[in-house]
Amino acid sequence: MDTSADPRFLVRSDAVHIWRADLDSEAWTCRLEHLLSSDEIQRANRFRFSEHRRRFVIARGCLRILLGGYLNIDAGKVTFTYSSEGKPSLDARHGSNLRFNVSHSGDIAALAFASGQEIGVDVEMIRRDLDVEEIPKRFFSLAEQTKLAGLSGEEKYQGFFNCWTRKEAYVKAVGSGLSLPLRDFDVSLLPGEPAKLLGTRPDARVADAWSMVSLDFGSQCAAAVVIEGRIESLEQWQFILS
Repeated sequence: MDTSADPRFLVRSDAVHIWRADLDSEAWTCRLEHLLSSDEIQRANRFRFSEHRRRFVIARGCLRILLGGYLNIDAGKVTFTYSSEGKPSLDARHGSNLRFNVSHSGDIAALAFASGQEIGVDVEMIRRDLDVEEIPKRFFSLAEQTKLAGLSGEEKYQGFFNCWTRKEAYVKAVGSGLSLPLRDFDVSLLPGEPAKLLGTRPDARVADAWSMVSLDFGSQCAAAVVIEGRIESLEQWQFILS
């Protein structure tokens, strides 16, 4: 399918594209599995539970179809390289400056794309079985802990997951993995407050080099995208397997 004239697959330099995909269809698993490479199939087969395997296969299949659309090639011909931290990118043979990132939680996946700018996305189902008192002491900055402590009830869970997804999206965008301590930077977290990278340590100037936006994936999710530079336009679509 020629996608060269489809505006959904034309990413301007100041734009971010977000796609949502639902991962709950076993039929989709059967239709997408053949697109995956042998190493992706091996990864899928290492999952202990069938629902985890299904989610991985669908998310990776959707990613391949979307990248095929952006590159105007067959989805099965998309090839990846991986950084030392495991972050995937397009193989140099594609000659593209397209950047992408994927996150999924439960049966929801978020797939983010940008042109020439590093990008990270994270989505999390809001769970109420987590200890939102103790976990922040290990992973959140002191400023974030103070703000979270001022919340209660449902707002506390929303604030916790706002903070978590925004921090994860930034770490994924930077591509540093565990080498970037989560306590070394601050993000906004209060319900209703715009998503923002508030501070970075030891170099405070780094915060100005990144943009952060919260994503609306429904009341049961928290999600955020982070991009290097400015976001002038954010376009969002639902992935539908035709």
